[in-house]
Amino acid sequence: MMTGRTVLITGANKSIGFETARQLGRAGYRIWLGSRDDARGRQATETLAAEGLDVRALAIDVTSDSSVQAAADQVARADGRLDILINNAGIPGDSGSPTTQSVDDIRTVYETNVFGPIRVTQAFLPLLRSCEAASVVMVTSGLGSLAWLSDPGHPFYGVNIIGYNSSKTALNAVTVSLAKALRDDGIRVNAADPGYTATDFNNHSGYRTVEQAAAGIAWLATLGADGPTGRFFFEKTEVPW
Repeated sequence: MMTGRTVLITGANKSIGFETARQLGRAGYRIWLGSRDDARGRQATETLAAEGLDVRALAIDVTSDSSVQAAADQVARADGRLDILINNAGIPGDSGSPTTQSVDDIRTVYETNVFGPIRVTQAFLPLLRSCEAASVVMVTSGLGSLAWLSDPGHPFYGVNIIGYNSSKTALNAVTVSLAKALRDDGIRVNAADPGYTATDFNNHSGYRTVEQAAAGIAWLATLGADGPTGRFFFEKTEVPW
């Protein structure tokens, strides 16, 4: 049964984003499947449409003002609203030593992982404000948790990647800021850690499946108007910033 509600997921042509689109599509949501590569996005859309899901391809490069605005205009023309925005697109960058990773590489990571979600959220705000109980989910990482990264007893303590880690810490701060700014609009903004998931992002070395990772994102995205805002979750449990 269709819910009549719409979802945009960036970076959704593969991996966690694609599986999140599948799970929400099966739950009756209309999916805008965002992808920087239009051909790959259309291929992914056809795959899900063949499963009977209501999915539409949306070309969107989160690092480009013009691309993001064109995507927002397309959704506005077609639906005039957006109930859920999932900022999933992200890149890892160089995983070398913090003492040698170039500023240019770090800047590139930030352009996608931090400025991208800000750019997309701001562009789609008019459509989110058109809905009751709209929701924004930032797909972040446990590697952005300062509490975990500074705890010698935590498994993440030894993962010291200055570009990626700090970009996710920054995204967490963006989550808090937007949650406060949009509270009076009834728009919830939260962060979801999908966990160390086996994808091409990490050469499939993760211990979690994309199905597990997507389930937590979908759960957070679809909580009701009385759900939390400005919070950070992993496996439906709040975790420290």
